[in-house]
Amino acid sequence: MRERLDELLAQTSLVVTDHQREQLVKLVQALDKWNKAYNLTSVRDPLEMVAKHIVDSLVVSPYLPQGSLIDVGTGPGLPGLPLAIINPDKPFVLLDSLGKRIRFIRQTCHELGIKNVTAVQSRVEEHQPEQPYAAVLSRAFASIQDMLDWCGHLTDANGAFLAMKGQYPEEELNALPKNVQVRAVYPLEVPGLDGQRHLIALGYADTV
Repeated sequence: MRERLDELLAQTSLVVTDHQREQLVKLVQALDKWNKAYNLTSVRDPLEMVAKHIVDSLVVSPYLPQGSLIDVGTGPGLPGLPLAIINPDKPFVLLDSLGKRIRFIRQTCHELGIKNVTAVQSRVEEHQPEQPYAAVLSRAFASIQDMLDWCGHLTDANGAFLAMKGQYPEEELNALPKNVQVRAVYPLEVPGLDGQRHLIALGYADTV
């Protein structure tokens, strides 16, 4: 599994230390172990998880802003846990409504020594942060509009919404409300995966 991870990371520009690589391998091992009992992901093969869950999460790392981030609808900690591992200086909140997912995240953070993650069990509309997040990140929402509707209270006028998507969502972006603008579109190359991937960065229009 470590060889597969090294092989895929070598095809990116990411800087990942040996210790972080070991943590990422242990994350896959934990996900595989818990998955047998709790059905956390439909991906069953650990080697497939390396590409589909780990590297697919990591490729957005260069586009993360400074400050605190929240991964909404994180599931078993994706993309939040891999990103937290290679960005130990950034604080991450991983939010999900299902207890089994949050228990997995907390246990895995404990076992792997991940100190910059706070796992929160809550529906997104009920989560009220003490301070606005610098960015709201998600690959779980069906549509960008849903993300804006459910997560608008989590950041302020300077904050960003980072939506991980497959194909370029032209129709969704054409239908954005007037107070939201596209700040950037980043085509993502995910070694080991076929098909398009994009990171869409959005923000409130009066700050653009």
